[in-house]
Amino acid sequence: MMPIDLDVVLARLLLAAAGSLAAGCAVWAVAVLCRRILPALAQQRSLWLCGQVAVAAVFLAMLLPPAEGLRVMPIIEIVEQEAAPAAPMPAAPQAHAAQAAATPVLALAAAATERPLSAWARDAGRAWLVLYLLGLVHALWRWRRAQRLLDGLAASGLPLAASEHEGFAQHTKSQVPLAVVEVDVPMSPMLLGLFRPRLLLPRHLRGFDTLQQQLIVEHELTHWRRRDLHWSAAALLLQSLFWFNPFMRLLGARLGWAQEFGCDRDVLRGRPPAERKAYAAALVAQLKLQYRPAGMVLAFGASDAGSVRTDAPTLAARIGLIRTPATARGAWSRSVALASLAAVALANFALQPALAWQAAEPVIEPARLLASHSPAQHSPNTTAAPAASATPATLDCTMLVDAASGVALVREGTCDASVTPASTFKIAISLMGFDSGVLRDDHAPYLPYKASYASSNPGWRHGTDPAGWLRESIVWYSQQVTKRLGAASVRGYVQAFDYGNRTLASVAGVADAVAVSELSPTLRITPQQQTEFLRKVVNRELALSQQAYDVTARLLKVDESPNGWEVHGKTGTAPVRLADGSADKDNYIGWFVGWTIKDGRKLVFARLMQYPADSNSYAGLKTREAFLGELAQRTL
Repeated sequence: MMPIDLDVVLARLLLAAAGSLAAGCAVWAVAVLCRRILPALAQQRSLWLCGQVAVAAVFLAMLLPPAEGLRVMPIIEIVEQEAAPAAPMPAAPQAHAAQAAATPVLALAAAATERPLSAWARDAGRAWLVLYLLGLVHALWRWRRAQRLLDGLAASGLPLAASEHEGFAQHTKSQVPLAVVEVDVPMSPMLLGLFRPRLLLPRHLRGFDTLQQQLIVEHELTHWRRRDLHWSAAALLLQSLFWFNPFMRLLGARLGWAQEFGCDRDVLRGRPPAERKAYAAALVAQLKLQYRPAGMVLAFGASDAGSVRTDAPTLAARIGLIRTPATARGAWSRSVALASLAAVALANFALQPALAWQAAEPVIEPARLLASHSPAQHSPNTTAAPAASATPATLDCTMLVDAASGVALVREGTCDASVTPASTFKIAISLMGFDSGVLRDDHAPYLPYKASYASSNPGWRHGTDPAGWLRESIVWYSQQVTKRLGAASVRGYVQAFDYGNRTLASVAGVADAVAVSELSPTLRITPQQQTEFLRKVVNRELALSQQAYDVTARLLKVDESPNGWEVHGKTGTAPVRLADGSADKDNYIGWFVGWTIKDGRKLVFARLMQYPADSNSYAGLKTREAFLGELAQRTL
């Protein structure tokens, strides 16, 4: 199986990281706005942790190709039909008056100047991988250092029974399921250890009033009952993975703030003002004495779980809420906040198909394509003439190349024009499908037709198998194959095949199953490139399974044998593209490409022609008949 292009994956990682920064900014803004409108939300852990999760979700969404099941628009099919239709195709519509005023110009892509992945995106992706791994190692090192410090601190203390400390006077032994350790360090009481939780109490706490000791201990036990350590662990994991995103740290700090406020609220619920005053006094006294090591801990005197020091505004806000608790508005306010975060994440997810691949795989802009005056005048350096004075370019190319030596035996007409491969791309899709196992043999898998495929050709609205797919050139079956392969895999194969301009870009509003099929609006190929690709197929130079070669060759065999030549080939039909990128429904291009064998000699061929629209026959079929007739007359 062909490997996925690592550079493309790294470029997508870089884009996803940038997208997570934008998502973090939006999530942070929404979260702060919700907190200002509803101050009680400051005590809600879910707001801040879900904010981090939303940022991570956007990052993952940008890593993945747009999901077929989540697209809004149905599959868009371009008229591209070679097989005999079930009913005559309606006559091509008349050109609009606005189009008649200007002479149509055929847009030709300069394929030699285009690359599927720009150099800056490739280099930036590689540099980002190195930088990210260094940052991740540093984040893990800091976490490990903090854990060692905390473990050493706990090991230096004296284990206590609950009955040995006045702070536990109101609790029975069964109500204190934690190990209690007393340390002779000027630090805050703290809860640490996700899998082996321990409560660390400083020795100076014995100098506090008994009520204050009991309130402080109750605060730490409340952390344990609320499973705040698990919330902190999840936040710390996300902050480590997204170390480059400052908004993750801000959200994590607010989570710690909310945890402390939540415990204050639960401990003081229903208590008289005198006890509230004693609690606030204990907080201030503790902060004057404490030293708090960094790490994943929950401490009575810490109102910011992400920093070592407690800032004055945060302390003032905490004491203010202790004295005058914010009025909670129940599940309604929390639901509004979480819905806002979900909306931000979904908005970023909805935008990612339009943004994710623009830097990695540039879309060919019609306005920048080179326009050709005529086949004889075509050159990569030709400057496009104004549409009003240009004459239509007519495509007519014949190439026959010796498969073994690569010598061009016949090269007639305009063979450097870069256009859509249309259904000839099915040759590549067939090789991918049989190599990967998505396609198994001539008749498997058989897929029934579904209305959701929205096929524009009534003759295709039936179930089919690989043999019928290639024989009738059924577009919806191609899209199901590319969907099962996955867009990243298809792009990897195209890179390995060196197929055409190798550009299968994601397009806003178009599902990736369509964007990487023969209907791709960005994939272009010349007749010369067709023969180069076909030589690799005939000579079996691609890293594919033998079955992929054998079955594809068998299914492409043509019944006719002109002048004794065994022919294997595929047709393709598509409307000519005008200079503005629109389809010229009055003119169509027809492909017929493949290889032919006689007396052990193998030739690859590419025939490209242009025809006026015809309701009775397709351009691809006409091109095939023209080539077979010419082959019968040639002496090769």
